[in-house]
Amino acid sequence: QVQLVESGGGLVRAGGSLRLSCTASGRGFSSFAMGWFRQAPGKEREFVAAISWSSSDTLYADSVKGRCAISRDNDKKTVYLEMSSLKFGDTAVYYCAADEVGWPLYSTDRSYEHWGQGTQVTVSS
Repeated sequence: QVQLVESGGGLVRAGGSLRLSCTASGRGFSSFAMGWFRQAPGKEREFVAAISWSSSDTLYADSVKGRCAISRDNDKKTVYLEMSSLKFGDTAVYYCAADEVGWPLYSTDRSYEHWGQGTQVTVSS
């Protein structure tokens, strides 16, 4: 069984930066594609970024492109999301997710089999 635990969320001022982490336990992390999604209050869950098992490919939502960077460390079974120039609209619960198929990268949440519990990111003035 794969378990994902996010960390690194918190309160940050607009324009600031934050790094989220997601650590996996269980089998198979190094072969999974990993993604980050977010859900703001009253809104649907939306895709943020994804990374292939080898880190050779990444995919970003237009809303975060140029402000976010996804990376992973397979030895540590951890995927990261670096966010900068944060905006009020980035306030959401951020979830990491694992896709066992691994390729291609997907932005649809139904493609991911395993999910973490989420970490809250709040951007304030």
